[in-house]
Amino acid sequence: EVAVWPPGSDLNTFDWRISIAEVRDEGPFSVFENIDRTLTILEGRMALAFTDRTVELDAHSAPLSFPGDVPCFGTPLGGPVTDLNVMTRRGRWVAQVNRIVGEMKLPDARHVVVVAITETAVQVEAESLALRVRDALLIENPADSLVVDAPALLIALT
Repeated sequence: EVAVWPPGSDLNTFDWRISIAEVRDEGPFSVFENIDRTLTILEGRMALAFTDRTVELDAHSAPLSFPGDVPCFGTPLGGPVTDLNVMTRRGRWVAQVNRIVGEMKLPDARHVVVVAITETAVQVEAESLALRVRDALLIENPADSLVVDAPALLIALT
């Protein structure tokens, strides 16, 4: 688990949850009623089979959003896969996940989470931080700009 809101909540009580997992074997994804998911591949390749389509994702693919209560079967392609999974409780929160690098205005969101894909320096307003691989930074009520000097993921939660 990378981050959860509210702090200390579990799988039954979270409003939003961000986790990183390694997937070695094919199998069905857990079904979560009234949850929306966004999956981003950090390493490797994976096929996701839904009842109406199959999608292949890799570390360069855009994040994929889908309902957590829809059956999905995941198959790693060519070896293990590391993914970042964002889950939001439908009707309470919405997540938007983007791959970022450089300077940008922070989105209008209640929470923003930056997850480092590689080691990176992050500057938020006047504060500078060094993030290691897969470190995360939670920014509550963001108001200004962000500078990230290496690839990262920006998760806007509204």
